[in-house]
Amino acid sequence: MNGSLKNTAEEVLSKQGCSVTVSDLYAMHFEATATRSDITGHLHNPEHFNYGNETRVAQRRGNLCKDILEEQKKVQEADLVIFQYLAGHMFPPVRRFETTGLDQSVQQRQDKLVLLSFTTGGTEEMFSKEGESGDVKYLLWPIQHGMMHFCGFTILTSQITFAPEYVTENVRNEMLTSWARRLETIWNEKTIICTPPWYFQ
Repeated sequence: MNGSLKNTAEEVLSKQGCSVTVSDLYAMHFEATATRSDITGHLHNPEHFNYGNETRVAQRRGNLCKDILEEQKKVQEADLVIFQYLAGHMFPPVRRFETTGLDQSVQQRQDKLVLLSFTTGGTEEMFSKEGESGDVKYLLWPIQHGMMHFCGFTILTSQITFAPEYVTENVRNEMLTSWARRLETIWNEKTIICTPPWYFQ
């Protein structure tokens, strides 16, 4: 289903005249875990490794590994970034290229939009205030506010496709149609006021 959602976005946005760049991080074998090997040069402080400090210095020196720099460049050039993923653990695999250098470059452009589009294994009722997984907005708080908003992105409401494997083919087609319809007017959408009251009211 995630592949179909990705294909739909690519098709609809391309028809609008957008230049669409797709990074399939799974197919690329992109390493999601942040490690010392992300820095290709010598460490700024080899006695006490701090990933945030070291990647900030490495970004300035040009000593970040190639795959991070390539993905950062795509983000920097984009007007809209869509993260399409299966929300098994809710977080998209973006920690490695979310370095301080990227934070600063995105913050220079407050109009850069970001949207999380993901599928879940649980139903919509499970992710409600009364559901066993809790209100999905609470789960999105550390991603949308703690990561995306912190980096300087302007946040759009997430596209959540609940439990696609448990519905009929007709319903899955309706989900794709709804996504396509939304993308047709995505540039006119109101953005999220990314503050605690919006999430926890």
